[in-house]
Amino acid sequence: MLEIKDVEIYYGQMKVIKEVSISVHEGELVTVIGANGAGKTTLIKAIMGLKEIKSGSIIFKEKDITNDPAWKRAEMGIGYIPEGRRVFNNLTVEENLKMGCYKIKDKDTIKKNINKAYELFPILDERKNQLANTMSGGEQQMLAIGRALVLEPRLLLIDEISMGLMPILVNTSFRIIKELNDAGITVLIVEQNANKVLKIADRGYVLETGNIVMENTAKNLMENDTVKKAYLGS
Repeated sequence: MLEIKDVEIYYGQMKVIKEVSISVHEGELVTVIGANGAGKTTLIKAIMGLKEIKSGSIIFKEKDITNDPAWKRAEMGIGYIPEGRRVFNNLTVEENLKMGCYKIKDKDTIKKNINKAYELFPILDERKNQLANTMSGGEQQMLAIGRALVLEPRLLLIDEISMGLMPILVNTSFRIIKELNDAGITVLIVEQNANKVLKIADRGYVLETGNIVMENTAKNLMENDTVKKAYLGS
């Protein structure tokens, strides 16, 4: 479904992503793990079209989207849950969800998709008229997920879903992502919490200072001594 080929990304004169190649097959849950500053967020932004790449290509469903803007990628079926949630603070919960439906013209479909988000997260239904900036971090995370889902994505890109959340909410977030994947949504998630994400992923890549240094099944990565020492605290 998604293929990243030899992608290079610069900030000024500094190369931060160095000929990175990864692939995600339809139905998979794939993760890219790495420490802070490894380049994970830069990579996921580039896939979404929010960061320009210097060279290489991005292929989605056998179509080269390297030069397509972010809005076009969203219309093609790529959903995005950004780092730090990034909800529209001064809009209500329901207004945030409607923003996620921007390309859908049929009012019945918009209502149906928003109701699906409410079914997945009943708290959002209870808070539908509440401003997003008055909600807790966990509730905002649910809203960010719901907003991405109302556009009915085929592929979901997720950036550091555990950041800033209490441990119990981290567990809930990963459970929800796994359930979405089981329901048929392909997922690529970049994540610092390797211990949690490798438990739900099919495959994983290890990114260090802009380089992919390891690729394997999630199970094998969890059993790898180098990964254990560097990322799993053992």
